[in-house]
Amino acid sequence: MLTREEAIAAAERAAAAFSAEQAIAIRDVVVKDAGVSMTVQIADEAQRSALEGALREALERAGAETVHLRFRAGDAPAGGAHGAAAGGSGGAAAGRAAGGQPAAGARPHRGPGAAPPPSPLLREGSGVEFIAVASGKGGVGKSTVTVNLAVALARKGKRVGIIDADIYGFSVPDMMGIEERPNVENERVIPIERFGVKVISMGFFVEDNAPIVWRGPMLGKMLRNFFAEIEWGELDYMLLDLPPGTGDVALDVHQMIPHSKEIIVTTPHATAAFVAARAGAMAIKTEHEILGVVENMSYYVSRNGEIDYVFGRGGGAKLAEQLNTDLLAQIPLGAPDNHPSEPDFSPSVYKEDSAAGKLYAEVADRVIAKCGK
Repeated sequence: MLTREEAIAAAERAAAAFSAEQAIAIRDVVVKDAGVSMTVQIADEAQRSALEGALREALERAGAETVHLRFRAGDAPAGGAHGAAAGGSGGAAAGRAAGGQPAAGARPHRGPGAAPPPSPLLREGSGVEFIAVASGKGGVGKSTVTVNLAVALARKGKRVGIIDADIYGFSVPDMMGIEERPNVENERVIPIERFGVKVISMGFFVEDNAPIVWRGPMLGKMLRNFFAEIEWGELDYMLLDLPPGTGDVALDVHQMIPHSKEIIVTTPHATAAFVAARAGAMAIKTEHEILGVVENMSYYVSRNGEIDYVFGRGGGAKLAEQLNTDLLAQIPLGAPDNHPSEPDFSPSVYKEDSAAGKLYAEVADRVIAKCGK
């Protein structure tokens, strides 16, 4: 049975004959049921036909029964002619995970099992404020709060990044309307920037919304790669969208970033607030400052202006009192009034002058005041 590693090696050997004239990137390699699919980035379209024939012949000789090639025009990313682009055979963060498994290969400058270099962001004195956004359970709008708070901070002139640390349930790229994938320059992954916010997510490194089938230790390794292998540049704030609950990733974040602060997201429903209290208790137990509570889906405003408390009332205030912190905002239930025809369309980012957008701007002001930045 042909493996992904064998397919990559065969493709790279075939591409080598063309690399003297131009850089070629082999990306998005997926092997399934003896079928191989991949993306080939090539600068000279005139070479496409010959390269396609060479790739098909090499892959079929290696054991592929079917071959599907997608060609994209453009110079291959710096740092590698074959497979160095995001989704090729680069490092753990740069390689796309096929079928929920870790991408093959390691960066050339690190031996197998070598620890990634320390991230400048995690060094003492970096000046970055880390804010983990947590919840007790899923479905309360934690990622929506993360994305809109990050954008609100960026609108105030802050340099902001988001790490979509919900490895299993990644959603940030889709929520922000991000369709492109990150490139690699000088062995560093360049995060995608949208609405002035730099973003990295596991969603960039999986094919066709494939599930991530990993045990706990792999989650921690991927999270560390999000710090060590990403070219973040200078940031004022780094927001981490944590998975719900108090599992491995939340614990890894608390251990990796002992000085991070936390925002707890809940709905007004009593049960949601009760469960969210566990995430708050974990922050307190690990001596992390809680900046406050955001109550999402607090109420619904009908077209005639009537307010309906769909999920009850008081959950956020009760949780804030229990955690001895502030209720930062009560965000109404609803979706942004965005249209796909707009050049900056996204499904989940509220416009700056919308009612919800103004509420998130107020949250950003309160966060800035609490962080002293």
